[in-house]
Amino acid sequence: MLSPGYSYTLQVKSIDHKGAWLDAQGEQLFLPRRECPEEIATGESIEIFLYLDRDKKPTATTRIPLAQVGEFAVLKVQSVGPHGTFLDWGLEKDLLAPYSEQAQRMEEGRRYLVHICHDDENRPIASSRLEKFLVKENRDLREGDKVDLLIWAFTDLGAKVIVNNYYEALLYKDEVPPGLKRGEHHSGFVLRIRADYRIDVTLRRPGAAGVKDARGVVLQALEADGFLPLHDQSPPELIRNQLGLSKKVFKKAVGGLYKDGLIELSGEGIKLLKK
Repeated sequence: MLSPGYSYTLQVKSIDHKGAWLDAQGEQLFLPRRECPEEIATGESIEIFLYLDRDKKPTATTRIPLAQVGEFAVLKVQSVGPHGTFLDWGLEKDLLAPYSEQAQRMEEGRRYLVHICHDDENRPIASSRLEKFLVKENRDLREGDKVDLLIWAFTDLGAKVIVNNYYEALLYKDEVPPGLKRGEHHSGFVLRIRADYRIDVTLRRPGAAGVKDARGVVLQALEADGFLPLHDQSPPELIRNQLGLSKKVFKKAVGGLYKDGLIELSGEGIKLLKK
């Protein structure tokens, strides 16, 4: 039996004036005419999403929601009810976030990062208690691995992120570029696996490859007017805001450019040398 909260690719078994009947693992699943593509034929395969209607009846739709069970997404609160709040997840029926699954009481009109899961009755719901769906200690990642990052929350240390829809990790403050927003998806890399198996990440390639990328960033900035008012004593925040680089990586990139004779350094900043 198919579980609600997921998308499936099913075969069309028959079509009548009311809609299409789909083969759902030996059972018949009805897709209303209003949900059917204009051109649909028996024997074709069609992608649908399965959810429960207001009568808790399994219902198929060709609309794919913003997130499915097991995924994270930033959703907007449409209304507040006696049992929880209702979030817009892209379907006709809004998604319930029970009060017991709210890390903080949700307010109408605001957006929240939530995890889509099942309740005890196998109904898709939303939860903002994200920690219980995440693993803190590394199991299969290695330093340098490319990963998917979802920006979760900002702290004094930097940004808490969700890695590969599975791990909790940290993007340190000096690695956070200006304008980074909660709920954004980014590609990143595993910077280090700590002694306690916690994960630190970076948005740039670590090691020599990252320094090479940073060299390109510095040179591109210099090409604008030939000078950058940045140096060894510049605050990390200033370097990050202007170049999106940590001070450590910035110094390595600048040191390499200086050794290669491409720039001139002074107490005022960096000058691009003419070739």
